[in-house]
Amino acid sequence: MKAAAVNKPIIGISASLLMIETGCFKGRERVFVGQDYIQAIVQAGGIPVVLPVVSDEGAVERQMELIDGLLLSGGYDVHPLLYGEEPDALLQDLYPERDQYEIQLTQGAYQSGMPILGVCRGLQLMNVAFGGTLYQDVSRHSPFVLQHLQHAQVHVGAHTVELVEGTVLKNAMQVDLLLTNSFHHQSVKKVAPGFRVNALAKDGIVEGIEKVDHPFIVGVQWHPELMVEKQLEAGKLFKSFVEASKAARR
Repeated sequence: MKAAAVNKPIIGISASLLMIETGCFKGRERVFVGQDYIQAIVQAGGIPVVLPVVSDEGAVERQMELIDGLLLSGGYDVHPLLYGEEPDALLQDLYPERDQYEIQLTQGAYQSGMPILGVCRGLQLMNVAFGGTLYQDVSRHSPFVLQHLQHAQVHVGAHTVELVEGTVLKNAMQVDLLLTNSFHHQSVKKVAPGFRVNALAKDGIVEGIEKVDHPFIVGVQWHPELMVEKQLEAGKLFKSFVEASKAARR
């Protein structure tokens, strides 16, 4: 194996399920991760591996031993019972097995000092895993909110977010105001203990959080992996994550 590859950190990307809707395998489930996540990690200097949902605790622990950083990807809503609420009428699709699996991954990564980057649902899962809560739909936040589920192309910035001074996120992206894409209908309600807000939308919706006692446990509500080719700051975020994973491995 080439020395350059040996020195690159291995980034585990949590996977979701895709139901096949046509053809001879209709109704079967497939594990999937968006190719944009993979390309973002490769461009940032990491080696991506896909982490499928497994229920065996020993298997989860072995997965964790193989990676240097954890990327929590987007996907289904987080089950509200995990933060003490009954399902809202606006709640959408759930995948409880993934919730439980990723909570174990997240808490294990934290305990081992591993860097974590949460994207969209990944931020929400991270918040719930450490004791926070969610708005089951952004409309529950206030009578008026911005468009958080955009209809524009995925790489197009939909609204701005303000980055908080002195945060890991601000230091990574090196801007005060960022134009982001937006594909979510849930958001952070109560920030988990030990976390702070690192980004806010103009309507008050939390757009980012990070753990205060760890070098890199960061969540963002938008999808920077879809903007890497168009936005310099998106690439900087993944680069910072990969570099933190490399440093933690050392």
